[in-house]
Amino acid sequence: MRTVSTAYEESGRTRQKQRTRNDLVAAARDLIASGGAAPTVEEAAAAASVSRTTAYRYFRSQRELLVAAHPEVELTSLLPADVGEDPEVRIRAAVREFMAMVVDTESQQRTMLRLSLEDDTSPRQLPLRQGRAIGWFSEALEPVSDQLGADGVRRLAVAVRAVSGIEALVWLTDVAGLTRDEAIDQMVWSAVALVRRAAATKSPRSAT
Repeated sequence: MRTVSTAYEESGRTRQKQRTRNDLVAAARDLIASGGAAPTVEEAAAAASVSRTTAYRYFRSQRELLVAAHPEVELTSLLPADVGEDPEVRIRAAVREFMAMVVDTESQQRTMLRLSLEDDTSPRQLPLRQGRAIGWFSEALEPVSDQLGADGVRRLAVAVRAVSGIEALVWLTDVAGLTRDEAIDQMVWSAVALVRRAAATKSPRSAT
């Protein structure tokens, strides 16, 4: 996820301003990783040795800071090059890679999840709500596109996303008491079960 620069950052000494912004984002990420409450702009400024006034020129609110501190993901695919065409193998690989990324940035993911639950958050304002995983899972499910059609593949990808990700990880570990490895195994099992159920349905062409 790339953040949008403000007018202040785009004028004058842009390289120095970019370094200052990066320092604030890095400080916020470190504070999130250390646990506790989500950092405020003032707390990130103090950790980055940046003045409070300067910090607010980059981030007008805690929300803007936390969105910027969410891990950037440049991946276009979760699949290894030699994954083949078996949809179950592909979805297993995609879910495990997705969850490895989530667990690696779990503190930031949990912070963004809390932020996404606030009443004043618009539907697609935050990284957690931008649907990238649905695109990745749709790619993994391409071998069943002839059977399910484009709408069916997307519906199945949404179903897989519903049983994986930070939301499922929080429930499976915090409520169900599973370890992270056990939680990921459960997500993979659920995803494969969904693929098998979808594969058992009639193709749109054969149903006509």
